[in-house]
Amino acid sequence: MATSKEYIDFLLDQLSLLEGITFRKMMGEYIIYFDGKIAAYVCDNRLLVKITPTAQKMLPAAPAQPPYSGAKDMLLVENVDDKNFLADLFRAIEPEMTVPKKKKQGK
Repeated sequence: MATSKEYIDFLLDQLSLLEGITFRKMMGEYIIYFDGKIAAYVCDNRLLVKITPTAQKMLPAAPAQPPYSGAKDMLLVENVDDKNFLADLFRAIEPEMTVPKKKKQGK
């Protein structure tokens, strides 16, 4: 099941307290970026963040789930209705976020 347009629109509205949020659609799912860094995956109408010490501290009861078959587990963010919590979460994990790898230019 791919993520619905309504769900990604809802999440982007929930993240509207943050500047620098962008997203990219990939095969029916989404990657959310914060200041150019990969912040979260949105797959099957679920918001997932990388398992990091800060994310685990802020989401102590969050289940670990893969975003898609064969992927590494990530933490499921269930409290998506709280804009302030989401903003605090993204700000707190920002230092642990990864910058996307540069694609090699083809010949």
